[in-house]
Amino acid sequence: MKEIVVPTSCQGQKVEKFVRKYLPEAPLGFIYKAFRKKDIKINGHWVKKDAIINSGDVVRIYVTDAQLEDFKKERPAVKREFPYPIVYEDENVLIVDKPKGVLVYGDKTGVRETLGNAVLDYLYLKGEFDPNIPGFVPSPAHRLDRNTSGLVVYGKTDAALKQLAELFKERTQIHKTYLALVLGDIDKEGQVDLPLWKDSQNGRVYVKSIKDGGKTALTLYKPVKRYGNYTLVEVNLVTGRTHQIRVHMAAIKHPLVGDEKYGDFKSCREVKALTGLESQFLHAYSLSFDEVGGVLSSLNGKTFKSELPKELSSVIEILCSR
Repeated sequence: MKEIVVPTSCQGQKVEKFVRKYLPEAPLGFIYKAFRKKDIKINGHWVKKDAIINSGDVVRIYVTDAQLEDFKKERPAVKREFPYPIVYEDENVLIVDKPKGVLVYGDKTGVRETLGNAVLDYLYLKGEFDPNIPGFVPSPAHRLDRNTSGLVVYGKTDAALKQLAELFKERTQIHKTYLALVLGDIDKEGQVDLPLWKDSQNGRVYVKSIKDGGKTALTLYKPVKRYGNYTLVEVNLVTGRTHQIRVHMAAIKHPLVGDEKYGDFKSCREVKALTGLESQFLHAYSLSFDEVGGVLSSLNGKTFKSELPKELSSVIEILCSR
């Protein structure tokens, strides 16, 4: 029998989810059978799998030592300071400034140096996360491409992550603003309303009609400043499709500078030779919250910003000096 005290971060979770995370290698059939056999209890009482757990509850799982060894999986984490700028933090939320080139999640190569692992290591150091305790794992509420820098929001508790996910899904009480350097002259604000379709086989996104499988996508943009044959634009996403800004701006003949996947290849080569820029010029610059409540009430009416990193501002300086 294994006895676990429910941590605060798992408040409000279903006990089934808690057990599945504690025994990640256990077959679902085994877990469901354990509930049917009354081998899982909360505070000494048998419960159904949809029972809600609270901080401080004692969950008992009746498994043998051999089963426990088979069904547990080591989750690596080391206690260390966070290596990137922290823009905001409270007991529920962490907003960080992701550098360009850093993965938010791991990839197929198994690289451990990701933003997500750095966050877990930091929270482990602070005593707000323990890899050896099952249940909720602090996670990002959205994502940025590896080569897009800027603000990323993490939910430190289950309740906060759920509420953040809903905000990013609805996009009425939260507003993300990007800075992008694009090819050509843009002299007035506008919008791109073109449905997008993702080809999961090759990792590319295309403009495609709704009837052919595309999903609605709306991007708003306005010029900030012109630099020769380039324009720095402020971009707001009304929807949040994969590669939306990159594909939409390319579709109106103003591709992002440095974007070798969707951009102007000749321009990419020229800019790379001049500035060393090897990927798209895109920065998640600002994040604003309207009237939000619940566990996110501390964010109500707040705006967080990340200044353009030196790597990108130097690109502008070089292009301006031509």
